[in-house]
Amino acid sequence: MSARAEMKSPAPFKAVNEASPVASGVTLSATDLAGLMSAFNEVTGKLERTHAQLHAEVTRLNRELQQANEEIARSKRLAALGEMAAGIAHEVRNPLGSIRLYAEMLEQDLREHARERTTATKISRAAMAIDAIVGDVLMFSRELRLRPEPILAGELFQRALDACDGIGVPPTPVRERLHIEIEGESVEFHADSGLAFQAIVNVVRNAIEAMEGRENARLGLIASNGDSATCRIVVRDTGPGVTDEIVSRMFNPFFSTRAAGTGLGLPIVHRIMEAHGGSIRVRNNTDLATHDGPVWNAGAAVELIFPGAAHAAPTRTTRGR
Repeated sequence: MSARAEMKSPAPFKAVNEASPVASGVTLSATDLAGLMSAFNEVTGKLERTHAQLHAEVTRLNRELQQANEEIARSKRLAALGEMAAGIAHEVRNPLGSIRLYAEMLEQDLREHARERTTATKISRAAMAIDAIVGDVLMFSRELRLRPEPILAGELFQRALDACDGIGVPPTPVRERLHIEIEGESVEFHADSGLAFQAIVNVVRNAIEAMEGRENARLGLIASNGDSATCRIVVRDTGPGVTDEIVSRMFNPFFSTRAAGTGLGLPIVHRIMEAHGGSIRVRNNTDLATHDGPVWNAGAAVELIFPGAAHAAPTRTTRGR
C-alpha cells in the first residue's frame, strides 16, 4: 500500500444539524407549529405561575420582616418608658400611702359627723384608685421572672371571674350580670401561675367593661390545644368589636377607648405573653374559626397562645344568666 493511499482525507464537518427540519429544509406543517406554540405557551404559563408564587412569598416575607422590626422598635420604646414610669410610681406610692392612712383615720374620727365623714371616704376611695393605677404602672414596668407550673384552665377561669366581681355600675357579681360560656376546662398547660392569672383577669375585665350597658351581654372563655403543643385561650365578648386602628394601638401604654382606665391592662398582657414566648391576637368574633364554637355576630375576641404543653379534654359549661 502506498503512502498516499494510507493518508485518508478527514470526514467533512457538518455545520448544521441534519435532524433539524429547518436546517434540512423541511417545511413545518400547521400541526407542528401548533405543537410548538402549545409547548411554548405551557412553559410560559409555568414561568408566570412561578413568578407569581415567588412574588407572593417575597411580599409575605417583607411584611413579616416589617412587623418584626416594628415589634423590636416597640419593645425598646416600652422598655425605656417602663423604666421612667417605675421611677415615678415609686415616688408617688409613698406619699399616697400616707394620704390613705390619714383618710382612714379621719373616717374613724368623724363617725359622729356623717357629712364630714363622707368627704373623708371620698378621699380614701380616690387614693385607692390612684394606688391601683400605680400598681398597674409598676406591674407594667417590672422585670418578669417566670416560674412555670401546671395550670388547669378551668381553675384559672374561675379565679379570673371571681377577681372581676364588682366591675361596673352598680358593682355586682359577674356571674349575675353576664351569660358566661366556658369550654375546655380540663385543658392543662405550663405557665407562670400568677402572671397567667393576671393576663386572663385583665382580658376578662376589658371584655366586661366593653359590654357595659349592653343587653344580653355574653362572655366566652375557651381553652384548647393549639399547634406544636401550645395552649390557646380565647376570651370573647359581645361588645362593640374592634377596628384595625384600635387593634394597631391597643397594646400601646395609656391608650384606651374609655374615659376611665389606665390604658395599661392590655399592654401588661402583651408583656406577660412576650415573657412566656407566646403571642396575643385581637380580632372580631366574625373572624374567628368555626372550631371556636357558634359564630357570634358581634363583639371581639382576644386570643392568647401559651407555648407550654397542653392536654385537652373537650368540655363545655355555661353559667350565669
